[in-house]
Order: sequence, then structure tokens, then C-alpha cells
Amino acid sequence: MRPTCHRVLFLCTGNSARSILAESILNQLGGDRFVAFSAGSQPKGEVHPEAIALLSRLGHDVSRLHSKSWEDFNLEAGEAEMDFVFTVCDAAAAESCPIWPGHPTTVHWGLPDPAAVTGSQAETARAFQHAYHRLKTRIEALLALPDPDMDRVALKPKLREIGQL
Repeated sequence: MRPTCHRVLFLCTGNSARSILAESILNQLGGDRFVAFSAGSQPKGEVHPEAIALLSRLGHDVSRLHSKSWEDFNLEAGEAEMDFVFTVCDAAAAESCPIWPGHPTTVHWGLPDPAAVTGSQAETARAFQHAYHRLKTRIEALLALPDPDMDRVALKPKLREIGQL
């Protein structure tokens, strides 16, 4: 019998902005139905300060957020068994990802990198707010699905559709 708590991994190259935002949003909204993680193929080593500032302002617990590699998940010990893996940047979607135990449903939910925005502090803050709201919209749509345990073949197109929101 499948567990009622679905494990979700958000992947990005640097694991400093988009994937961190998505992890935080799902962990706040997912209740006991979802637990989220994030990782990067080439982690920056620190979470972008604007991501921390935004999440803090919005009431998220940022105490455990850190930039980490997907290699930090012990694949052989089963610590990486996920139900869903979402790539949130185009570079990570194009990379060769590890083979995740449990054959998770994988979908690309790409969006522009707010950490790549150059300009004023206000422009950077707006980029992070925009990324946060797009991810939150997608995650709310994921949470609204009637049953994440539904047939994976039927679920994948719905998840791709959510990625276009």
C-alpha cells in the first residue's frame, strides 16, 4: 500500500532560488499529503538572499533551507525515493539526472531564473516575487488534483498542463 504522504523533489541547476522557493511553498501548503525537497546538479552552496528575504516576509520557515546537490540524497539507501520530480529550470531539464528509486513521475515546470536578473534591488525583488507566485499557482493546482495516486499515465499530462500556468 502506498504511503499517503507524497515525496516531491524540485530540481534546478544552482538550487539557490526557484527550487528552494518551490520546496518551501509545497512544505507550507502540502499539509500531511506532501513533503518537498530541493536539490541542484551544480549547487551554488548558498540560498540566494532575496529568496530567504521573500520567504521570510511571507511567513515561511527558512531555518532548514540550504543549497544542496542531488548527490546529497543517498540513492542506494532509498533516501531518494520520490513520487514526483519537477525540474524548474531549463538547464536542469536538459541534464542527465540520476535514476531515482521508485520510478517517480517526472515533469518539467520551467520558469526564468530570478537570480539571473541584473538591475536594481527592486527589479530583483520583483523577479523573485514573480517566480514565487508562478510556483505557488502551480503548486496550488497540484494540491487541487483529486488524487495524486491516480494512474501515472493519466496524471502526467495534467502535471504538464499545470507547468504551463
